[in-house]
Amino acid sequence: MAETIPSLAFSNPKSTSREEDKDGGAGKEWAVAPVAKKARGGSGVGDPAVALANARHEFGEHGGVNMSIEASATFTVMEAETMRRMFSGELGPDRDFYIYSRHFNPTVLNLGRQMAAIEGTEAAYCTASGMSAISSVLIQLCGAGGHVVASRCLYGGTHALLSHFLPRSCGIRVTFVDIDDLDAVRAAVKEGETKVLYVETVANPTLAVADVPRLSAIAREKGTMLVVDNTFAPMVVSPARLGADVVVHSVSKFISGGADIIAGAICGPASLVNSMMDLQQGALMLLGPTMNAKVAFEISERLPHLSLRMKEHCHRALEYATRMRKLGLKVTYPGLDDHPHHDLLASIANPGYGFGGMLCLDMGSEERANKLMQHLQNTTQFGLMAVSLGYYETLMSCSGSSTSSEMSPEERTRAGISPGLVRLSVGYSGTLEQSSRGPSRSSTPLPPPTSSNPPSYSKRIASSDDRCHRRR
Repeated sequence: MAETIPSLAFSNPKSTSREEDKDGGAGKEWAVAPVAKKARGGSGVGDPAVALANARHEFGEHGGVNMSIEASATFTVMEAETMRRMFSGELGPDRDFYIYSRHFNPTVLNLGRQMAAIEGTEAAYCTASGMSAISSVLIQLCGAGGHVVASRCLYGGTHALLSHFLPRSCGIRVTFVDIDDLDAVRAAVKEGETKVLYVETVANPTLAVADVPRLSAIAREKGTMLVVDNTFAPMVVSPARLGADVVVHSVSKFISGGADIIAGAICGPASLVNSMMDLQQGALMLLGPTMNAKVAFEISERLPHLSLRMKEHCHRALEYATRMRKLGLKVTYPGLDDHPHHDLLASIANPGYGFGGMLCLDMGSEERANKLMQHLQNTTQFGLMAVSLGYYETLMSCSGSSTSSEMSPEERTRAGISPGLVRLSVGYSGTLEQSSRGPSRSSTPLPPPTSSNPPSYSKRIASSDDRCHRRR
């Protein structure tokens, strides 16, 4: 079926009035401006921060340096005929014609331009969550009965989506493979049937690194689409510049940075984003994982310092990983020279960003992992026991019993997730020495505090109670 929605524009033309556009160019497919995207399989070059700075700057309605928030759910037209032309696809957001914010919203559309600039893709669409971005892409690309080859080590929610929900609801078939075994990947792809090869740039939680250029070559050879989840490595790696077809993000994590927003993004060809916004066939349009304009504004304001934040996350993660290894702890971090993918990540990473803000400690058992986390949080005040990542404070969790709990014990074993694996998202709050009191004190975790509320935690509760009393 022909698309009824015009493609997304990422050019920086001078604004024209609606009156100037009213009679001209009906039905014209508007061009997408070139961005810093390399051909599939090309080498990754270019700083995403530079690409972001060169992107179109959207000013506020009254000349404000920040763009305005378009909070309207629906949009008016001056002539009845205009609405028909918008629904037929003749007029669209390229010329400032909007129908409804589940379709396109000016504020959300501008955030999409920024995300496309960062990832080096033609277009991007921002969604209500990372999982909505992932599920919408897979449904759109696979359709009923399609086949996916996926890494056996993925975020637990994504693994559950692929292993349970999509097979049940859409008949999508999935083959999980060791993504490091390129021969196994090639053998798993069924030509004419496999629609998607799905990987994470840096695997959650094992921190295995996907060889995006070589996986892209396999996808191209087999006629399938390489979809890469880049949540763990924004700015650090640019999968689309390395040959990936589509890049997805949980924007809730490093990109947001504040642990206060749930959001996602799909970055890829304009043709894909268009198809996902089609009025009759589009997964985004019809499933409706719509991003709120106020959320889009918040995220847009944080993007200019994303590169600075990522560099500090990476710097501290390397420092802590180095110290932990010296203490004799079993630490996994791609920035350490003993990591099996150290050289690979060094070869595909954008220069100057480091090796990511995540590290892992394997304590052998869940009991020992829990003791360590309780000691770090409640005794040394290093980090917080919480899921998610990308926060300015260090967050830690035992993956097997939390963010990977959707996987069976056998699936976790095949993925390399130990029962005692502690995943740390390294923050940057305070100075390096302030924040490193935990990992620099002792290689042996102390016994858990004897009181139900250890001193530091009790103090936080008391402070919270005091605030409640003051409000009363």
